[in-house]
Amino acid sequence: MLIALASLKGSPGVTTFAVALAATWPGGCRRVLVECDPSGGDLGVRFGLPTSPGLVSLAAAGRTHDDPELVWRHAWPLPSDVPVVAAPPGAEQARAAVAALAPARDRAGVLAAAGRAGGVVLVDCGRLDPASPAWPLVAAADALLLMSGAHADELAHLAARLTTAGRWSRHPALLLVGEGHSSGEVTRELGVPVLAQVPHDPRSAAALSGRPTSRRTVTRSGLARVAHQVARALAARQDDGPPTSRPEAAPVHAVVPMRPPITSAAGTISALPAATDDLTTTGTT
Repeated sequence: MLIALASLKGSPGVTTFAVALAATWPGGCRRVLVECDPSGGDLGVRFGLPTSPGLVSLAAAGRTHDDPELVWRHAWPLPSDVPVVAAPPGAEQARAAVAALAPARDRAGVLAAAGRAGGVVLVDCGRLDPASPAWPLVAAADALLLMSGAHADELAHLAARLTTAGRWSRHPALLLVGEGHSSGEVTRELGVPVLAQVPHDPRSAAALSGRPTSRRTVTRSGLARVAHQVARALAARQDDGPPTSRPEAAPVHAVVPMRPPITSAAGTISALPAATDDLTTTGTT
């Protein structure tokens, strides 16, 4: 399963949530996080990872091979045991690597191949602007998770850009971050269902960003609980098997339902209830 995570404006914490999603994925499924942010990566610096292998070396290897194992061979483990393919911090190198990894008409690309091989490939696409080289990765993904703040100005920017997202991903799912408008209000005003509301949780975000803290802080945090619920919803679609065909892209207003549930290329994803799980028994960090 290939899952793209991104924002359309601002910095709502896409990378942090991607780490949480990978760390809390249920069932011991093989997973990997790939930083495909064209503006440059953060995880290598945050966790002191070696510069190679990483996104640049994966892009070079993926030019001639679509072997799914390549993705894991170019990854380093985070303290949470999540394998990550880190992007270089420089935008020029990162942008070139993302463009090289994008699927082409004659081949799906190594990331899509890995996503079809039974594992879970989480792709952090950063902030998507109209010229982003990450859009073809979004189009290849089985699900797109768009993150946005929940205040009026942030939602206004989101609304203005949803049509662009809809041309590349048939049914993007929204994740609202922090306080502000409720899921119901956003669904009513934008006509786009919200998959979950992610709490503003600086302590857990710091832990997921490589700063020292207790395991208990992360596993019992609201951020981890929501990530775990989102992961379970997506994993349920993976268990249903891959789609037999991928629909053509279309404007978002023509394909996104006005009420939950959310339908993606991989299946139906229902809006989630409030998080109440205790993750201390899941083995996540």
